[in-house]
Amino acid sequence: MSTRLYEHPIFLEHVTPAGHPERSDRLRAINVALEHPNFAGLDRKRAPQAAEEAVLLAHPEEHLLSVLRQVPEEDGEINQLEADTYASRKSFEAALTGIGGAMAAVDDVFTGKADNVFVAGRPPGHHAEKTAAMGFCFFNNAAIAARHAQRVYGAERVAIVDWDVHHGNGTQDIFWDDPSVLFCSTHQMPLYPGTGAKEESGKHGTIVNAPLSPNVGSDHFREAFKSRVLPALFDFRPDLIIISAGFDAHHRDPLAQINLVGEDFDWATGRLLEVADQSAANRVVSLLEGGYDLEGLAESAGLHILRMMKG
Repeated sequence: MSTRLYEHPIFLEHVTPAGHPERSDRLRAINVALEHPNFAGLDRKRAPQAAEEAVLLAHPEEHLLSVLRQVPEEDGEINQLEADTYASRKSFEAALTGIGGAMAAVDDVFTGKADNVFVAGRPPGHHAEKTAAMGFCFFNNAAIAARHAQRVYGAERVAIVDWDVHHGNGTQDIFWDDPSVLFCSTHQMPLYPGTGAKEESGKHGTIVNAPLSPNVGSDHFREAFKSRVLPALFDFRPDLIIISAGFDAHHRDPLAQINLVGEDFDWATGRLLEVADQSAANRVVSLLEGGYDLEGLAESAGLHILRMMKG
């Protein structure tokens, strides 16, 4: 498979307070994993910065302006947007570059420049609702990427699969009443942000939640994938699959109690590539979300990217 990776030094300049789990060392850990010879064939590019207007694909202008107003103007300053979400001077630029990478990834898979693409960016995005930044997230990168695919390439059906251990409440909020986007999520429940029950299915049945109880492991995760996520995907027949790729369901992660190992993310990636082969001309875009133990993140993200390269 032809696999591209988008990265950029600006992602390291999104500064959070000391001790905050969403920190620049996360990307450094992934970069160490990518030094292995297995990744010699990975096509690594700098992510472009999106225009501010790209935010409006998934959020109203008031939300864009609200975030922009809260970004500090001086180096060393950190402003708190809400309980868990912080901005430093370069955070807005980093967020726009994450969006730019996600949109460029969509361009690549629809124009044949790559079969699949991983965007190693931060801040993450899946908790950002239409009008609210939360859970470390400013803007919803996956939602913006989906809208870009629809607007520019006429994608009729886009699937977003979110295996972050925390439910992607923002993505669910944005697509709740949209039959053209399927949102599937595996996540621990109960856990932040408190959404994601099986009964939450959206106006058109295109929200598919597969909550996992605390302290379960590979078997429960794979069964949820096989019994809920994959059947929904095969029925929906997406033109594009976007992965909200959080790796905080790894057993080492400090923010949750799901006991996955790196091979589980390899397995799940393989299953999604099979779906993409059948209906989406292999088009898969994967966006980094959570993952806060550096060793677990490096292992899991490395295996995920390697599976994308192998097909």
